[in-house]
Amino acid sequence: MSDLTIEHGWLTDARRCPSPNQDNRPAHTAVDLLVIHNISLPPDEFGGPWVEALFQNRLPASQHPYFADICQLRVSAHLLIRRDGELVQFVPFEQRAWHAGRSCYEGREACNDYSIGIELEGSDNQPFSDAQYRALSAVTRALLAHYPALDAARIVGHSDIAPGRKTDPGPHFDWERYRASLDPADHKA
Repeated sequence: MSDLTIEHGWLTDARRCPSPNQDNRPAHTAVDLLVIHNISLPPDEFGGPWVEALFQNRLPASQHPYFADICQLRVSAHLLIRRDGELVQFVPFEQRAWHAGRSCYEGREACNDYSIGIELEGSDNQPFSDAQYRALSAVTRALLAHYPALDAARIVGHSDIAPGRKTDPGPHFDWERYRASLDPADHKA
């Protein structure tokens, strides 16, 4: 994947699918944390329209039994990376997406205030695709270049900021592969 560009908070190569589930970050708050998640709807099924529907508050409860329990949630992420590497952006990076929930990192609560949330289409039960790793690496390099307070040491999983409550990106996410794909010569470590 080629170098990605961020303009006005949007990745120029991403398909835009705006979510109403966003708001302003607190004043004078720097983006300094990247949170990696996984999501599939229904669980362990990929490729459908349901993640987009969830993040746009239009998930039909009648479509699947699992949806009845979650259709009223008001959640979002900044970006979804589909199994084929497609980038779908829901919230501009300058805005606060509602991805972390109750969370804490290094003693600092409310991670949504200062983080970017990236969802990988996947689950705790299956490996992620090569296309997803390539896309995630390209996106991460663009974010590291664009946000000076963000560095490679401040990339975490949802499980790291909500331990005991969340498990994603899960045991199949290859942190070593991902971190090795970020060229340390070009970024702070």
